[in-house]
Amino acid sequence: MRHLFSRTAASFLLSALFGCAQAHVVLTEPKAIADSYYKATLRVGHGCNGSSTHSLVVQVPLGFQGAKPQPKAGWTIATRKAKLTTPYNSHGKTVTDDVVEVRWTAASHEAALPDDQFDEFAFMGRLPDRVGPMWIKILQTCESGQNDWSEIPSNGISTRGLKWPAALLDVQPAPEHEHHH
Repeated sequence: MRHLFSRTAASFLLSALFGCAQAHVVLTEPKAIADSYYKATLRVGHGCNGSSTHSLVVQVPLGFQGAKPQPKAGWTIATRKAKLTTPYNSHGKTVTDDVVEVRWTAASHEAALPDDQFDEFAFMGRLPDRVGPMWIKILQTCESGQNDWSEIPSNGISTRGLKWPAALLDVQPAPEHEHHH
């Protein structure tokens, strides 16, 4: 009986944690190596107060270079570029004309993401050689309403207490290679 309770309690705890993780738009891989190529896959776990998701607008973080969105059947893609000065690499400041926004829009009502289903939207590019948190802001527009996932904590990386947190990518240093002589 004791083992049954433990398994039931553990199952409940895991489903509660999983349910909380699905409450926001999150990255499926929240950690990446600096100065490497990275595929940012955003998991959308619900719509807006019960209505279907019709578009997702992602603000590509400063320093994320050459963003290319992944096509999605039934959805159209648009990107917006801007001239950027990026001081994030070891080669000094560079001025580039780079993607700063990616927009997926359902091509029809039938292609929209129902509130009771989840899906993933992805883009890839090169990360800066600077380590630390990188926040990805997302505007989710639904048949009725919006979710503006753009809140960033004033200090640190904890999103506890934020109602609409941006997705967090933890950019980490490359592992040290051991040399044996």
